[in-house]
Amino acid sequence: MTHIGPLDLKKKAAVIAVILEKPLETSKKAAENGADILEIRLDLLGIRDLDIAAETIRKVKSETGLPIIITNRSYKEGGKWDGQEAERIGLIKDLLSLGDGPDAVDIELSIDEDERDRAVEAAKNNGKTVIISSHDFSKTPSFTEMKATLEDAFIAGADIAKLAVMPQSMKNVMELLRVTLDVGGAGRAICTIAMGDLGKHTRVIAPFYGSVLTYASVENTILTPLGQLPVDKLKKIMELLE
Repeated sequence: MTHIGPLDLKKKAAVIAVILEKPLETSKKAAENGADILEIRLDLLGIRDLDIAAETIRKVKSETGLPIIITNRSYKEGGKWDGQEAERIGLIKDLLSLGDGPDAVDIELSIDEDERDRAVEAAKNNGKTVIISSHDFSKTPSFTEMKATLEDAFIAGADIAKLAVMPQSMKNVMELLRVTLDVGGAGRAICTIAMGDLGKHTRVIAPFYGSVLTYASVENTILTPLGQLPVDKLKKIMELLE
């Protein structure tokens, strides 16, 4: 599946606005600034209750009309969820089962396989898009390792395989773009990101190499040091290059 909601990602890469505070207010601003999709970061919003999460998603979708990805990121992969793992996955699974719930889920490749499979199965059974992600906050693995990680995500059930790495040099950035062209350019649905200042420009250009998603900020946030650009600026630059 290369759709998230009504968006066909084969036709055009989507800009995702990350929502991590004041969800309704921030989501409306993201929509006004041109975001294509919203990522509701349950872990950063501190939402642990199913009813609150469901109501938040319903209000945001009603006010913006944009597709929604839910993410409830673990500490291991850079998130802030501090509860039990079964509770984290349970909340994701329950939200995916709602008829008017999210359109997609981002789940980590690195977590317990049985827990990951629970989330993937819930998404598939309810027609939701599955993003399986891997983050390396310290380095950029080799070309072969990055390609293998993306393949592992597809084997695990990903509709979109996501890989974010931390470059230590521009050579690292070029290696990521080479993987992007090799895998995404061959028609497979991937999202690739080089984080930090060295990789900031990949937020703009990775889609031209085959990444179907790119992530942006709405305000100056805790994610800005990872290289996220503001939604409106990212959209303008991408449009200039089209």
